[in-house]
Amino acid sequence: MSSSESELSDSDVELQEAFAEGRLKPGLNKVEAAPKQFVNNVGGLRQKLAEFKSSLPWIENLDLVNKQAPLAPELAAQLLIHEEKRENQLKNNKKLPQVDPSADPVLNDFKRETMFHRQAQAAVMEALPRLKAMGLKTIRPDDYFAEMAKTDEHMQKIRAHLMQKQVAKQRSERVKQLRAQRKEGKMLQVQAKLERQKEKKAMLDQVKKVRKGQSKDLGFLDGKNKSKKAIEKRKIRDKKFGFGGKKRGSKLNTKDSAADISEYRRPKKPVPGKKGKGASKRPGKNRRIKNRAKGKR
Repeated sequence: MSSSESELSDSDVELQEAFAEGRLKPGLNKVEAAPKQFVNNVGGLRQKLAEFKSSLPWIENLDLVNKQAPLAPELAAQLLIHEEKRENQLKNNKKLPQVDPSADPVLNDFKRETMFHRQAQAAVMEALPRLKAMGLKTIRPDDYFAEMAKTDEHMQKIRAHLMQKQVAKQRSERVKQLRAQRKEGKMLQVQAKLERQKEKKAMLDQVKKVRKGQSKDLGFLDGKNKSKKAIEKRKIRDKKFGFGGKKRGSKLNTKDSAADISEYRRPKKPVPGKKGKGASKRPGKNRRIKNRAKGKR
């Protein structure tokens, strides 16, 4: 029998004996462990503390113990605004616990943050002169070079991905604008169509009234009831093509045109020995037929 098998058999025997003596309850096979004893080893703790302590110069640990920096006017004003705002919230909302704003945990968080800020300010104001006195630089030089954690290929992929997202966002915005413009255009078309239908219905109603003898007003035929858009179109066409004017009898003489002799030219006297315009008249139809018959012979 191997050592592991012998250990298992011994443990089984111990369990059986404990169960027989009544030290184990039915269904439980776990022996209660002894209570842990805590030892206050002061010597060991002091030894470890001495090991933790290091006798390094100040430049290596930069330990600073100082008071808080004076409260800046901006922080004081911001703190006052927070206190007033919180006080108004407590007054207006009765469900919140009514406590003193100075002891309010919400405002205490803000005060705690301002204390951290002032403590860091004081540490910086004390450390910078000491570092400068030691001849150490506190500002990173302009030609400082630090190796990037990511490769250029990875950064190019990120840049391409960001550009792709930007282009997609611009495209979606453009599509939204086009949809809105198309929707507005459709609404304008529907509105214009409804206005035309309304005008047509009003004109038909007036025509029916005139036919039935209920009205003698024919002003709608002269364009009095036309829409502003139609009137503007008519004005533009009149300006471009003219108003037409009177057609019948437009070429008849008037008193002024009959008395106007500015364009009159006296005819010249005929010169003797020269034939006038009426000398070479065209022969009549019968004469022309006879002449053509003679020519055929």
